[in-house]
Amino acid sequence: MALFDGKKGLILGVANDHSIAWAIAQEIMRQGGECGFTHLPDRDDDPRQRNRRRVQQLTDPCPLAKFLLPLDVQSDESIAQLMHATADVFGRVDFLLHSIAFADRADLGRPTIETSRAGFKLAMDVSVYSLIAVCHAARNVLQDGASIVTMTYFGGEKAVPGYNVMGICKAALDAAVRYLAYDLGKQGVRVNAISAGPIRTLAAAGVSGFKTMYRRFAEIAPLHENVGIEDVGGAAVFLCSDLSGKTTGQVLYVDSGYNILGISEPVDEPVEQKQEP
Repeated sequence: MALFDGKKGLILGVANDHSIAWAIAQEIMRQGGECGFTHLPDRDDDPRQRNRRRVQQLTDPCPLAKFLLPLDVQSDESIAQLMHATADVFGRVDFLLHSIAFADRADLGRPTIETSRAGFKLAMDVSVYSLIAVCHAARNVLQDGASIVTMTYFGGEKAVPGYNVMGICKAALDAAVRYLAYDLGKQGVRVNAISAGPIRTLAAAGVSGFKTMYRRFAEIAPLHENVGIEDVGGAAVFLCSDLSGKTTGQVLYVDSGYNILGISEPVDEPVEQKQEP
């Protein structure tokens, strides 16, 4: 019997096949879990916006992908419609993955001190409040003992050059995880976060200096290896499953140990990285 046999849940945040949310969904479906997916709404005024088609190309071949619906997390009506549709298909859900964050490229690319007021509100609304709004709307479709997992980053704890306003958002997201874990604990629902090392995703492309950060990460991290989306997928399977039944309000690091360092040792010569099998 697979780990997620008979389990059903929502996957929010798949953009393409490089998305962390897609890697997590694949691992869950491999373990027998049924998943409902969302995509960013397409825009009629911009034919380049083909969000549904990109995600549908991934979900259509998967028998355990049960539906694909648009979701605008800045709209309470859109969130409510998703939950009504989820209840119609699944009844109640056992897990919910929130892998959603956004900041205007102009604000993300400038020093934090120069963040615009409008840009700050937008980043916090999409990257932080969306988790609160989704949890609130999902209360009636969550099974007792259900698990909610979101994605955070070390830049919410320490200053990471180039991460700027998104670092503030992740700090707020970490706090939201703890308070939501407290509120939903009465229902037996767990809320946790995964803090992954730098991974080449669509979102990472907007972070200034990401390529340099990614290259040096394996030189500095204790395991001397970069993190892959499959590593995050495995951690999420643990947090979304009954294996983590008494774990809530926590941040699970999947970063080759980078977060334990107080200061990195000087790198004179590149450290030989472990070869992928």
